[in-house]
Amino acid sequence: MTTQPKTLLAVIEFITHGRLPDLYKQLGFDVTPEWRVRKAVSLVRKLKPDVIVADFYFQSDFRDRLSNLESLLATAQPFKDTRILVLYDPQDTHALDRVRERMRIDAVLPTPVSDEAIKAVLNEWR
Repeated sequence: MTTQPKTLLAVIEFITHGRLPDLYKQLGFDVTPEWRVRKAVSLVRKLKPDVIVADFYFQSDFRDRLSNLESLLATAQPFKDTRILVLYDPQDTHALDRVRERMRIDAVLPTPVSDEAIKAVLNEWR
């Protein structure tokens, strides 16, 4: 009996993370990469992925939110089986902590992120 590969939505906003979908595929995930958060929001609803890996960045000029990810996280909250990994710049820890007070994020990794650190988290979730 073969099992379906788990689905992973890779929301890539930092160009350096464009290499990561290949790593996710090596780990056995069926990967959907997306470069725009707005499109990723609709993909969450459509795909109901097992895992979401997304970049976080803080922008002080956002009028009604702290980050690029809040819409995506809000959309994913009802999917209790979806695990969420966020990659973030350590200088934005204060903003990420504020978002985590209001929304579920299952794991965070500071950038620059190593393949080994990502593998450790994702292997736990497979």
